[in-house]
Amino acid sequence: MIRDRCAVFGTMSQSEDVARLIFFGLYALQHRGQESSGIVVTNGEQMNRHVGVGLVSQVFDEQSLATLRGNAGIGHNRYSTTGSSSVANAGPMIVTGPAGTLALAHNGNVVNAVELRQELEERGFDFTTTTDSEVIAKLIVASPGHNWEERVSSAMRRLIGAYSLALLTDESLIAARDPLGVRPLCIGYVDSNPVVASETCALDHIGARYDRDVQPGEIISFTHEGETSTMVFSDGRRAACVFEYIYLARADSRLDHKLAYETRQRMGVRLWEEYPVDADLVLGVPDSAIPAAIGYAEASGIPYSEGLLKNRYVGRTFISPDQRLRDLGVQLKFNPLKEVIKGQRLVVVDDSIVRGTTTPHVVELLRHAGATEVHLRICAPPIKHPCFLGVDMATEWELIATRKSVEEIRDYVKADSLGYISLEGLLKSVGFEQDKLCMACFTGDYPVPVQIGLDKFALEAAQ
Repeated sequence: MIRDRCAVFGTMSQSEDVARLIFFGLYALQHRGQESSGIVVTNGEQMNRHVGVGLVSQVFDEQSLATLRGNAGIGHNRYSTTGSSSVANAGPMIVTGPAGTLALAHNGNVVNAVELRQELEERGFDFTTTTDSEVIAKLIVASPGHNWEERVSSAMRRLIGAYSLALLTDESLIAARDPLGVRPLCIGYVDSNPVVASETCALDHIGARYDRDVQPGEIISFTHEGETSTMVFSDGRRAACVFEYIYLARADSRLDHKLAYETRQRMGVRLWEEYPVDADLVLGVPDSAIPAAIGYAEASGIPYSEGLLKNRYVGRTFISPDQRLRDLGVQLKFNPLKEVIKGQRLVVVDDSIVRGTTTPHVVELLRHAGATEVHLRICAPPIKHPCFLGVDMATEWELIATRKSVEEIRDYVKADSLGYISLEGLLKSVGFEQDKLCMACFTGDYPVPVQIGLDKFALEAAQ
């Protein structure tokens, strides 16, 4: 399984219930992080924070939201890409320095966090978490500048990696994005009140109108008097994560003005063009591959059908299955419609194959349901390299495509045929040139220097 990731959200308003808006924004962004959730608000004089391990609906209730009174705030959903999954690492973080108090919510991964933390420790800063988010926050409060925008700008010149930030001070809400624009970050408005969100779908859910994306290398600061924009970097280099288009973003979100659903449909069309096959039905592995499956079906003329139903709550419980239930494996997550599948030759579209642990079980499940043929079509090229920029994917030795050829993978998953979209086909589907995207998981060409053996628990080892 591929896991980005985190979600950030923030808003300010003199009239709205800020904490409630943030709650529903985080709820819309639940797919980006399911380990922990948190909200910080300010009333202009002090900050109040509530965080917990679990889903948004598990962490917050009416009582906890009632304690979060303020006119500005930020929220965070977390998947651990740096540091372990614990309440101590839950965001947003609050740090205090000579210039005042700062809260931070972060999506991404800073690859020089260990070095920066060691430098800050030598300057007398103590750390209470094992996340790069705390490193970023303390670097900002330690940076020179006459105001928060200048401090954020100074810190950005030291950070290497991916970071989309929602920042909160007692006077302002700040959005900042790394110079390569690896992770998404957008701006919207509820009436005249600004909203910062990881994806546009969160704006839709609270009735905000989308205005624009935060530009790579840009800082936008909002106060109750207005807003200012500062470009820290403007060399034109870009490296948006291509997996946001394939899998990570919700299908109803817009990335650089492109609807993810339509992009994924084009991937399906391209897969038909590259790997046509005689079949009776096209199925999509829920949920992210369904638009691509529809695209494949429309291009091929083969009927599309729902043949796998997904239990969307598996993996979102703290209750571990016993051994018998663990042995059922993928059946806890997917249930085949036997009446639809029996006797049919299937094209099964999925977003990716990472470790190759789930795909064989899906194929076996379909065969047990009566499928006579199973032809796999994959929206991502073979993944041969790990991600160091905010996606908890796998280590290199765990990636099946680093160890096996396409034919060996086909044999391993026991499919009748296997087709991965080509790099060229993916680029045409997304609509960008390769030098505008990060495709390092396919090519090994990272947009920033990375330590190949970098461990997500490196900051814990540094303690």
